[in-house]
Amino acid sequence: MEIEREINPHFEDYLFDWDYKFYFLVGGYGSSKSYNTAFKIILKLLDEKRTALVVREVYDTIRDSCFSLFDEIITEMELDDRIRCVVSPMQIRFPNGSKIIFKGMDKPAKLKSINNVSIVWIEECSEVKYAGFKELLGRLRHPFLKLHMILTTNPVSKNNWCYKHFFIDKKKKLFILDDKELYKKRTIIINNTYYHHSLADDNYFLPKSYIEQLDDLKTFDIDLYRIARRGQFGVNGRKVLPQFERRPHYEVLDMMHKIKKPLHKVGMDFGFETSYNAIVRLVIDDENKILYIYWQYYKNQMTDDKTAIEIAEFKNTQELIRADSAEPKTIKFYQQEGFNMRGAKKFPGSRLQNTKKVKRFKKIICSEDCQDVIDELEDLTYAIDKDGELIEDEFATDPHTFSAIWYGLDGYEVSDLKEHKYDDSVYEKGKGVANKTSDPYKRGGTVF
Repeated sequence: MEIEREINPHFEDYLFDWDYKFYFLVGGYGSSKSYNTAFKIILKLLDEKRTALVVREVYDTIRDSCFSLFDEIITEMELDDRIRCVVSPMQIRFPNGSKIIFKGMDKPAKLKSINNVSIVWIEECSEVKYAGFKELLGRLRHPFLKLHMILTTNPVSKNNWCYKHFFIDKKKKLFILDDKELYKKRTIIINNTYYHHSLADDNYFLPKSYIEQLDDLKTFDIDLYRIARRGQFGVNGRKVLPQFERRPHYEVLDMMHKIKKPLHKVGMDFGFETSYNAIVRLVIDDENKILYIYWQYYKNQMTDDKTAIEIAEFKNTQELIRADSAEPKTIKFYQQEGFNMRGAKKFPGSRLQNTKKVKRFKKIICSEDCQDVIDELEDLTYAIDKDGELIEDEFATDPHTFSAIWYGLDGYEVSDLKEHKYDDSVYEKGKGVANKTSDPYKRGGTVF
């Protein structure tokens, strides 16, 4: 069938090239590599009867990313009357018998029942484990169709398996391609692999304001600037939150008062003997992507009944506390005591996802009254494995306030530019009216 559609010139050759087994796409944020990969697969499956497998490390992240992207493109192409996007189980079915199936590497047993897959797309391949990549290679098989595997990613550390496998592994003395050559030539073909590099500048449909936002990363996180704006691999710095800064409490309150649409969040991590009950009150400046931390509670060796007495103010304010869902009995206790508390969503890989979420803030500004937050986060560094390589979801210390921040941010996505219409944390439990507290910032400020 004939399809007319405007495309980004930098992706034109890639869209129609099916001569190679591997397609490795690396690039900065907003470069449209994922969009064009989804479009490429749709065109192929319309032309030939095939089964394509789309994979991410965590299955729960697929619906709002890959699946919705396919759905969006199919609707834009006005093919939604012919191509069916089935939600449960997630599948896309074509009129010629082609289909796209979606799986997560956190549920490996589900891969064993897959047969005759001739195309595999691994989205955010740097998050998939190397063993998972090799497992998927074994699932890529068909009696007569040519086989293809597409890998897309934002660049990460040069210690990641995808860099070592497709570029350079110094330890194994393996040299395939110098990534600097790829940044210069933009597309390179070596052996049976098609390499493609892209930046936000290659996406003609991207607003100028988004590119300016990426340019601004250079002022507060040079590592993220390298990844998001330049689309280049590198050696990540050891510091987890280089944009973290402390300010006097009165300055923090003054800055928060100037936010046009502040989002109020509260997170709680549970602990007892050597770990801590940690609670943080947060305010998000969504427009400027700044996270404020202005109140904390931090104690250990406290039973739940004693803690409930010390944090009784939350019963009065009815602020929503998002807490560690691994402790359902504890959450139930606080709910019965009258606290507005819910478990934050946890899933395999959530530590890494939550860490990345916090790192996306341009600034993290903490009140000097929150000394335990400062002690844990100001110089927080990544853990190092036996080979001296960074472990991106583990830290040199156990930062309980960091976990509390993760839980408090549950349901909020820093990279999401959609407008937040309301803030559920300052709504009364079970009611549709805002809490009557005249100044939410005056609730906190004391370190217990």
